[in-house]
Amino acid sequence: MAEETPVQPRSAMPVDPIARVARSRHEFGEHGGVNLSIETSSTFTVLEAGKMPEMFGGRAGPKGGCFLYGRHFNPTVMVLSRHLAALEATPSAYCTASGMAAISGSLLQACDTGDHIVAGQALYGGTWALLHDYLPRKADITTAFVDLSDLAAVARAFTPRTRVLYCETVSNPTLRVADLPALAKIAHERGAQLIVDNTFAPVAITPALHGADVVIHSLTKFINGASDIVAGCVCADGAFIDQLYDLHVGSLMLLGPAMDPRAAYEVATRMPNLGLRITEHARRALACAERLEALGAQVIYPGLAAHPDHALYARLANPGYGAGGLLSVDLGTPERAYRFMEHLQNVEDFGYMAVSLGFSDTLMSASASSTSSELDEAALRAAGISPGLVRLSVGYTGTLEDRLSQLERGYRAAGV
Repeated sequence: MAEETPVQPRSAMPVDPIARVARSRHEFGEHGGVNLSIETSSTFTVLEAGKMPEMFGGRAGPKGGCFLYGRHFNPTVMVLSRHLAALEATPSAYCTASGMAAISGSLLQACDTGDHIVAGQALYGGTWALLHDYLPRKADITTAFVDLSDLAAVARAFTPRTRVLYCETVSNPTLRVADLPALAKIAHERGAQLIVDNTFAPVAITPALHGADVVIHSLTKFINGASDIVAGCVCADGAFIDQLYDLHVGSLMLLGPAMDPRAAYEVATRMPNLGLRITEHARRALACAERLEALGAQVIYPGLAAHPDHALYARLANPGYGAGGLLSVDLGTPERAYRFMEHLQNVEDFGYMAVSLGFSDTLMSASASSTSSELDEAALRAAGISPGLVRLSVGYTGTLEDRLSQLERGYRAAGV
């Protein structure tokens, strides 16, 4: 019974994702305030006793203004969900307590015991562990990890039990770009769903417009933008969202990763400036990538012409938002990577050695020993994650000129 964003013909939808979000913002506070109200109730009353069995039977729900319980649907969370559905051009969406809750809930809903998943070999470490270790052990759901740039290999990896093709729009931390239209074609021809983690490319790329069936975000990152809230979301059609909240077999309803309405309010009030933040993250990331490239560094950034997926990114991207706020640089060894990050944090005040991304200040981590540490040695090699690879989520504090000078000094201090 998920609330759906009114579906317009594609030709009538605003092309710009931020314009779609702006059109979805028509919720006033309880007393006419310009911001939405926070509904903190964990349970909701009914006026007639007969309404409760209708809700438990699935015959009444939020679409008709009937709310059951905070773990099911919450009015404040539904407002944020509507904005996210507009952002991702999907008919519906709903939010979760974390990005991993969105990923695990979606995969468990799409797959049954004995089913199979095809996934990219370069993934966030938590996702890789879920697919490689947890799901086979707990649910007998197995995964084939493949190089997504090899479309023939992707097609060969499918089996009669493959239900999902899973990818990240821009892979973590190698920043390879998924050919979403081609992957969608492969999945749909074989009766599978394409599920895409778009955490690295909000606003910049809209996977649903390129064939994705389900789009996932860790809202913790760019969309929230303040590194103070852990949250996630699933964007899809209403039927899939309703499955997630089915009282008998809904992965999110029964496993219970509900978003707190206070968190939903915080994220919703930051959505209006999302486009400005993404644009500035990307502008500065490109400048940093160009400076490192000029120094001879092994820098990875989709906005550089030397990037193997530069043309693909440009083909998929929504105009005006750049090529993302993340770049990676390979320093060759862990020792040089650590010197690079320590100098930038402790000498230059350039940013922080910390995991996560999308913060106002730059965050740096050596992926092989942090956010990709769940991958074993063979998987790290296959994914192209070297021990000296540093991922930078480029912030927008300070002047760009100062930051570029600091970055150059940090690179030289690493002794490359």
